[in-house]
Amino acid sequence: MSSLESYLRPALQTAQNALVTVVDSLQLRKDAPFSPDVPEDLLSSMPDLTGRLHLTFPWTKPRPVEPSQHSVWIFDNTAYRVQPSQDAKVNKHEADPKIIAAPNKPLPPPSWEVEYVAAYFSRETCRDPSHVLVDIARSVGLAREMATEEECLEELKDKLDITLIKKRLEPFLNPILPRHTIRVKIADTEAQTLGPSSSSGISSDLLRLHFNAPAGTQLTTTANADPSPCFVTPGHTVVAEPTGWGVISDIDDTIKITGTLSPIAVLKSTFIDAPTPVSGMPQLYTDLLKLLNDPIFFYLSGSPYNLYPFLRKFRQEHFPDGTMILRDASWQNLGGLISSLSVNVQEYKVDRLEKMHTWFPHRQFICIGDSTQKDPESYGEIARRYPGWVKAIYIRRVPDENEIQGALNPDRNSAKRFETAFKGLDSKMWLVFDEADEVRKNVQLLAN
Repeated sequence: MSSLESYLRPALQTAQNALVTVVDSLQLRKDAPFSPDVPEDLLSSMPDLTGRLHLTFPWTKPRPVEPSQHSVWIFDNTAYRVQPSQDAKVNKHEADPKIIAAPNKPLPPPSWEVEYVAAYFSRETCRDPSHVLVDIARSVGLAREMATEEECLEELKDKLDITLIKKRLEPFLNPILPRHTIRVKIADTEAQTLGPSSSSGISSDLLRLHFNAPAGTQLTTTANADPSPCFVTPGHTVVAEPTGWGVISDIDDTIKITGTLSPIAVLKSTFIDAPTPVSGMPQLYTDLLKLLNDPIFFYLSGSPYNLYPFLRKFRQEHFPDGTMILRDASWQNLGGLISSLSVNVQEYKVDRLEKMHTWFPHRQFICIGDSTQKDPESYGEIARRYPGWVKAIYIRRVPDENEIQGALNPDRNSAKRFETAFKGLDSKMWLVFDEADEVRKNVQLLAN
């Protein structure tokens, strides 16, 4: 890299970020209401993600994705029985549902309803992640501040899996794709259209399925092409009856060691280290399948949606299938990863818990979280709002010795904090635990 390019790049990045912020800020805020602002201290200490957001205009017409240029993730989800009260919210006209084997015949009555979330990216102008990789390595003390980018990369080759880190960074750097649609096939039976994607590159569509699928089965959704193209990450739908048990679980520092209270620990656990499950939790969740008679699982996390492939792979390796609900991400600085886990988390989680209640108002749920952020307050609020829907709340007490100096919060694990969070709830309804076996024993009593 020339010295002139090194000098100009920060200025060009700042100008581009500012332009997108000015032109698209209102639409981005509307499309991604729970995308957190990045505090000034993080903006100055974390690398920018220039070029991730596109300038968009309200009059831009939606277009189908191009397989050679774009990529789409279809998130896993959970289907529930059709609820007539939700009819006004269903995307009927734009989705254009058709039974693949009989596209010209009238549709049969719908049996299931499901929210489809998809993320859209451009693959044409993907930014080289080397610069951000070096910035992260410097932030966690693995690269010299005064060394050039090339020198740092050469030194890091013997310390880190550079290819793996770049792969984890790509979803934060690939330009998002607003105003695009994708035609999908569901269980090789029904075709529908997802989108258009919002200014933050996400589409969310409430669709109805017009074919019979037994409860407990899993349906695959991918692009409506044969063979299925590689530019799409298929989604899997769990079909669930209205009644039974369900588990709502946080991810970071509940089932996966993240180090949420330390920005350095978050960067290391997200981009550098192998993802590590919290001791005892994989076996506990396996046991919950039997104890609660095959419950449905929702993984509700403050992590941004860019981490979906990373977290989904972790979940597939260690925990039961389920819907993963992640946070909007309209920021242009990697500090947004840190603020996603710490800023307005309760507001975001309660909103998503409300949505789950509309899907499964007659199921009984247990909620599992940890003490690092706002899980106690979020679960306590929703339990008071819908008495009887949440049957038990389990909060993992994250020990203080896992926190860096300066991040210690003497009130975080205090009895007063939990009593306030669960005010008005039966004291037998919630448990702060240190070992997974405590939860197992409590659930055994609850299920019986």
